[in-house]
Amino acid sequence: MTSDSGSSSLSDLYQATESDMDLSGLPETAVDSEDDDDEEDIERASDPLMSRDIVRDCLEKDPIDRTDDDIEQLLEFMHQLPAFANMTMSVRRELCAVMVFAVVERAGTIVLNDGEELDSWSVILNGSVEVTYPDGRLEILCMGNSFGVSPTLEKEYMKGVMKTKADDCQFVCIAQQDYCRILNQVEKNMQKVEEEGEIVMVKEHRELDRTGTRKGHIVIKGTAERLTMHLVEEHSVVDPTYIEDFLLTYRTFLSSPMEVGKKLLEWFNDPSLRDKVTRVVLLWVNNHFNDFEGNPTMTTFLEDFENNLEREKMGGHLRLLNIACAAKAKRRLITLMKPSREAPLPFILLGGTEKGFGIFIDSVEPGSKATETGLKRGDQIMEVNGQNFENIQLPKALEILRNNTHLSITVKTNLFVFKELLSRLAEEKRNGAPHLPKIGDKKGSRYSIPDLAVDVEQVIGLEKASKKAKANTVTGRNKLKKILDKTRISILPQKPYNDIGIGQSQDDSIVGLKQSRYIAPTLPVSGTLSSSNPDLLQSHHRILDFNTTPGECSSIPK
Repeated sequence: MTSDSGSSSLSDLYQATESDMDLSGLPETAVDSEDDDDEEDIERASDPLMSRDIVRDCLEKDPIDRTDDDIEQLLEFMHQLPAFANMTMSVRRELCAVMVFAVVERAGTIVLNDGEELDSWSVILNGSVEVTYPDGRLEILCMGNSFGVSPTLEKEYMKGVMKTKADDCQFVCIAQQDYCRILNQVEKNMQKVEEEGEIVMVKEHRELDRTGTRKGHIVIKGTAERLTMHLVEEHSVVDPTYIEDFLLTYRTFLSSPMEVGKKLLEWFNDPSLRDKVTRVVLLWVNNHFNDFEGNPTMTTFLEDFENNLEREKMGGHLRLLNIACAAKAKRRLITLMKPSREAPLPFILLGGTEKGFGIFIDSVEPGSKATETGLKRGDQIMEVNGQNFENIQLPKALEILRNNTHLSITVKTNLFVFKELLSRLAEEKRNGAPHLPKIGDKKGSRYSIPDLAVDVEQVIGLEKASKKAKANTVTGRNKLKKILDKTRISILPQKPYNDIGIGQSQDDSIVGLKQSRYIAPTLPVSGTLSSSNPDLLQSHHRILDFNTTPGECSSIPK
């Protein structure tokens, strides 16, 4: 390195990397015994300074000596920098494999002179530089900014003089030949889908193994309309989690989930798309049930979709949907205030222990305050004013509801058991005799809510134990298991230690080419599958007064 008044080109920094480079920039860790390796790994992963030290260790290696783990460490760090933000994962991976680390120790050192030939593309990792152009204009580049050559082999020259503004400025540099090769090769692998002369989707060809058996195109960006349409198109072996990725990220480029819901209902009428649409809905309910609960429009969509499944006699899929709704639903607290005890209830109840079931909402008066709170058909009443309603007779339940003017009602969506109740009542009507539960009946035979959170094998076993339930079952055990395997979803709530799901996401988050007018704030998205259920932890508490008009109601989060 030269003095403050001297200069040092980035090509010189390349040569200095292995010989006389000053490595005093980032802090170094002490070398411990082998017995402490595991504890040290945990500490290094959790400490940002340790993480930067790991990155530096990887950068200081010769590119030929870097392992796959080294490249993964570099990828994790580099993707946060603006210079790499618009690059695909494969481009970043290739660049991380060939980049060279360089350090300029002192502030005021000239890095590039005006008119000097450029031989690399560089990114600032630490510190900042100042560029003074011939016309006197100044520009400051900070951490994450890039400078240097374009992806071409033509000669390019520096405009202005670049100096470091701080001590210990650190860079990663990619030689012009490597930079040009990587970006041009990726461009050749791009497949652009055009409609009416406009690019609506961009795909990239990838090979995930050296045998060539796992190769195909993965979607990396597209318009909102085209990304939605791709839900029911064929997905390649290198893009198996497209639906999960879409359902996790659509909020960033669509103003309402019903934009997807309307399309799914429309596509369901096409027999060739029916199974694919059903799979999308099952994944949606399983992974993001919060999109439906508490949203009257989406609740209506779900009811319409159930009616379509019944109409097409897709009983196995309908049962899966009902099970998923029951398993994923969370308790909701609804508060209603009646003007007097004599005021009629705005809903009708079914069930009771005399029928072998809990208390369910059969219908809600349209336009009533109860409807506005989100109370809906298929909800099971768990508690009223602190009194347990899971084991209560229907007349007693009605008495409690009618004799109180202030009702604090805890409900939970339980369509699976509700459908069993309706089936039981329909059978009684046909036979002309009510069903009386036996004294020795096990609680499990009533399909109570706690028993729904069991493996599907147990649910099927319960059905076999009841001939009547078996008579109403459209598909048998093997058929139901095949459907489960096909949908690749878990009906049960995901466990924290089993959050990875099927595999890691193969690409960046889906982004649209067009800027939407209703863009929501972008949040960091994990690379794992959307089966992590990020939005199932919220609950809602709505209070409505029967005496107020709809415009005066208020929503209070619990």
